[in-house]
Amino acid sequence: MDIKTHILAKIQKQKQLKASEIIKETGFSRTYVNRALRSLRDEGKIISFGRANRTMYVIAEKDAILSAKRSLLSFSKLLDNTNLNEDLVLEEIKRETGIFLDLKDNIANLVSYAFLEMLNNAIDHSQSKNILVLLEKNISESIISFIITDRGVGIFNKIRQKFDLPDNMSAIQELLKGKKTSAPEKHSGQGIFFTSKMADAFLIESANKRMQFVNTVEDIYISDIVKEIKGTEIHFVVSLNSDKSTKEVFDKFSDQDNYEFSKTRILIKLYKINKNLLSRSEARRIIFGLEKFKEITLDFAGVETIGQSFADEIFRVWHNIYPDKKIEYINANENVEAMIKMAM
Repeated sequence: MDIKTHILAKIQKQKQLKASEIIKETGFSRTYVNRALRSLRDEGKIISFGRANRTMYVIAEKDAILSAKRSLLSFSKLLDNTNLNEDLVLEEIKRETGIFLDLKDNIANLVSYAFLEMLNNAIDHSQSKNILVLLEKNISESIISFIITDRGVGIFNKIRQKFDLPDNMSAIQELLKGKKTSAPEKHSGQGIFFTSKMADAFLIESANKRMQFVNTVEDIYISDIVKEIKGTEIHFVVSLNSDKSTKEVFDKFSDQDNYEFSKTRILIKLYKINKNLLSRSEARRIIFGLEKFKEITLDFAGVETIGQSFADEIFRVWHNIYPDKKIEYINANENVEAMIKMAM
């Protein structure tokens, strides 16, 4: 009797099975049966759900997998951060679960890019001994999401220390600009920037701060965490019905001729120290490092007024130093726009 043919026939008949059923029925050893199951799984003929003696196998077809319990469309694993390769982790998820089965191509690309970038960040930057990953497709809620957690130095602490910044809020402000990395020899600083744009909702918690991107309303929220978090926790969520694509996001912030990451958008309200933005020093904090970009959009949504010195430092002084840079503003009320036009 061919064991693999027998397994496939039995799964087809009863929709799902466990290794213990084949062992009991055939009398073959657990090692032999598991080897046959792994072979079928590697050939893409069956999908496995769960772990250890609770692992269940179904035919690798959409209807068979959708009939399995929703909670099984997930992958959770504590990874040893020693010679860890994010590509192999993603391959394991695709091989052992039904999470990526029948995903629209644009969603599969979004999630794959974001997961690989965020896991690679944790591997290279966190200095954490272990990294916990959870990736889940929630069919009933039409979302796919992942969480990556480490217990290392923490992303905001890392940036603050690397660039000698006064506090974690300053680290967040620098991170939001893009092209900011604590390891320039290995990273471009693009991963978090682009990942945050690809999600419907993207959240970073570390130390005493929470930073949340809600792209469905195009806003960013920063809040305090009462109990300080050791390390970093990343949450990524996108709708299974989203039409967004990686190309769309890259094109929006890249030079169309050479695909260089050359554009950024700054939400000015996140840089306010007091109620309004008045001084040259506040302006310098915002424009620090922006010379790396060719096109800068300053979004003044939620800003009531700005000072003449603030506007002059950005739109006259800085622009005269970097005349080849295109700097524009959006969502400015009439008070803010008056100051900008005066400076220009």
